[in-house]
Amino acid sequence: MILGVGLDVVHVERLRHWLHVSGLLDRFFHPDEIAAVRSRGESAALSLAARFAAKEAFGKAIGTGLRGIALRDIRVENDEAGKPHIFLYGSALAAFARAGGRTVHLSLTHERDNAMALAVVEG
Repeated sequence: MILGVGLDVVHVERLRHWLHVSGLLDRFFHPDEIAAVRSRGESAALSLAARFAAKEAFGKAIGTGLRGIALRDIRVENDEAGKPHIFLYGSALAAFARAGGRTVHLSLTHERDNAMALAVVEG
């Protein structure tokens, strides 16, 4: 049963400067996400914006927003085929459990100016 759906859009320029501010990425992203984003070269800002949108979409899908969730406790990773997956730790995992979640489905897209994420939570 679907418990919630979340959608978020992030303007890429909003996050592009984060790549150059010391310590800022560490506040909002899991260390594995930071390494993956930095490895993408010119498309790093697109990847960063898509992952931030995924975190926001997840909060909307569980119905609480990101209140009480450390964004570093949400990790977005693409598999070898490019399919995105979301991994939850600590505060994010606890919020997911309180919402009755069992599975999160995630879709990401981006182009020059915007990145979008759609999260569907099943219970």
